Amino acid sequence: MTSSDSRTGVHEFLRRQGLLRAGEYAELTPVTGGVSSDLWKADLPTRTICVKGALAQLEVAHEWLAPVSRNQVEYDWLRFAARVCPGHVPRVIAHDAEAGLFAMEFLPPERYPVWKAELLGGNVDVPAARAVGDLVGRLHSASAADSRSALRFDTDDNFDALRIEPFLRFTGETHSDLRERFTELAKTTTSTHLAVVHGDVSPKNILLGPDGPVLLDAECAWFGDPAFDVAFCLNHLLIKSVKLPRHAAELRAAAQTLTEAHARHIDWESPTAFGKRVTALLPALALARIDGMSPVEYLDTAQRREVRKVGRALLADPAPAVDQLLDRWAMASSLPSGT
Repeated sequence: MTSSDSRTGVHEFLRRQGLLRAGEYAELTPVTGGVSSDLWKADLPTRTICVKGALAQLEVAHEWLAPVSRNQVEYDWLRFAARVCPGHVPRVIAHDAEAGLFAMEFLPPERYPVWKAELLGGNVDVPAARAVGDLVGRLHSASAADSRSALRFDTDDNFDALRIEPFLRFTGETHSDLRERFTELAKTTTSTHLAVVHGDVSPKNILLGPDGPVLLDAECAWFGDPAFDVAFCLNHLLIKSVKLPRHAAELRAAAQTLTEAHARHIDWESPTAFGKRVTALLPALALARIDGMSPVEYLDTAQRREVRKVGRALLADPAPAVDQLLDRWAMASSLPSGT
């Protein structure tokens, strides 16, 4: 769909939902930074909102196709999360399943800065990491205890297209000597069904609001392995420690604090078993952010080489617990390349 077609579709959606009256128009401004959806800031005559629709072809270098039904999945997750943790996800305003669009409240950036920007600016807020771990843990625990969640978020195909294929199988082809390890992780992850997984708990999808973190972008939501969410977020913190070596100790503390806050909510299985899956997945995700379909954009060549070195070492010999993984990452990343 062209930009012009998208704008027309958004205007029609807003009119169908009663958000625009006859003769009224919205000023639509594309919100950039993502690769999987059209996101618009819509300035209406009386208020400002956001409108989101999923793309069939993600905007990355490799061909990456995914079902647009994930727009419905995200809408369902936002409603679920709003009941469990009100105020920590954007409020949904309207939804059109046939058009694949939903509208949600607009959270102004001056009051809701993006956690990724804060971290890359050297502002490592450890209490914020604790709040993120607590939020994700509360959502995991609530969904694990809800018998309806397994059916409502039975989205194996969606999660496979968005996470398993591009992050594990594709990266395993790049690191062919570790292919069996990636295949094993893919099988373990896809066969574990314990709680609703957000699937994209990344600092770019977390706003630091006045009342705590706000979690965005749940297109990948899936009743599966909650270890994926923790590994996914910790991975971003550790990769940023390579980008910002002067803040490595603070980022390690943030990772540890997030893990501990989340662990207080693990009541669906043994915390030890959960931690082992986190430490197994994290180095694979680290390699995926270097050599997968969606690499991070802020590392230089030497830093990418460093993450690759540490990721390969930890994937070949997983740490038995998260705190040991954090220690080994810090130790390995402080050594010269080739050591």
